[in-house]
Amino acid sequence: MVADALVYHPSVSHYLKFVSTTVGRDKLLRTLQYFSRFYAWYLFRTNGTPAEIAPWEAIKKQFGLARKLMRVGKNVEHFKAAAIAVDSKSLDPVVKYCAVGRQLGYAGYLTFDMATVLDAAGIRKSPATKNLQTQAYRFWFMGLLFSTISGSYKLYSLRQQEGRINKEDGEGVVASKRIEKERAATGLQLLSDLCDICVPSSALGYTNLDDGIVGLAGTMSSLIGVYSQWKKTA
Repeated sequence: MVADALVYHPSVSHYLKFVSTTVGRDKLLRTLQYFSRFYAWYLFRTNGTPAEIAPWEAIKKQFGLARKLMRVGKNVEHFKAAAIAVDSKSLDPVVKYCAVGRQLGYAGYLTFDMATVLDAAGIRKSPATKNLQTQAYRFWFMGLLFSTISGSYKLYSLRQQEGRINKEDGEGVVASKRIEKERAATGLQLLSDLCDICVPSSALGYTNLDDGIVGLAGTMSSLIGVYSQWKKTA
């Protein structure tokens, strides 16, 4: 009876639905990858032994490789999203151009990242890998920058809309609740983008962040991704 109650519990069904998605699995692996990056740095800074640090370094490396393999071919999705954004007639011009820039940035990142898979997996080493990875980080930074601009603009637009609403009538109350919901979602995505941008900006030398900060920032954005995907699969 207890086993049946556990097996058929709604949370179990929700979990299975969550892990059946590529995004769900990727976000979980990403969380562990970046936490391992932070914790390996922490152990090193607190004079941890090589034996203590090694497992966390291995998790960071192996989970990073697993995620790189899972991303192969995903660039097509972002090229398509960019084309759809270009053809859109209903989007605000600023949001539209930011959407195109974001999707092309992510598409470029995934294209160059895909070109480094054979080297990362140890199948075929290439002297061009370092440059390819640098280009990937540049495109990722571009995509995140456009996403950050878009998020900031959306929050500004929502604030403007809220100022024009009469909250004393029924329609105004409904509109106010919609804006509040959109603001929460946009703010959460903006926080995720600001955390994520620490990774390519550090790798490219735009900022001087150590592995501890980058690891924590990546962990935070990954947890936000887990939360968002969990809600989507509810």
